[in-house]
Amino acid sequence: MNWPYLHTLINHFPIILIVMAATAAVVALFSGRRSIWLYALATLTFAGLSIFPVFFSGDKASDVMRNKWYVVPEMIHEHEEAAEVALWIVLIAGVIGAYAWWRQVRRDRDTLLPRWLQLIVVLAALAGVGTVAFAAYDGGKIVHESPKLVAPTGGK
Repeated sequence: MNWPYLHTLINHFPIILIVMAATAAVVALFSGRRSIWLYALATLTFAGLSIFPVFFSGDKASDVMRNKWYVVPEMIHEHEEAAEVALWIVLIAGVIGAYAWWRQVRRDRDTLLPRWLQLIVVLAALAGVGTVAFAAYDGGKIVHESPKLVAPTGGK
């Protein structure tokens, strides 16, 4: 197994986890159900935990991919910049999720998190979705939209 393969294999975990966490957090915000909050917070925490291995494997994969004939190095650089922003946003969202999860578990079963913390969780999760989606889009362009792989039109 090589770094690009490993990165491709694991890079979807934080994407899926952050989307599910954000969706659940929004639903929990409007429904006020403790069980949905617990799911959202746990999922957000796991998204934060899963982002670093993906970033690390991507960093190692970039060293390999820069030497491929079909890769434009500037596209890798753009993806790295977006991935670094996503790393920090999702790590922070994961810490917020872990803190809120800890607070929610320690509370009485009938008591929810304070509204200000609920809003911070939702905003952090949505920020994570935006940054991860942009980084994933940039990463996909490295191969799928490589100008070196586009076939000539043939003039007709």
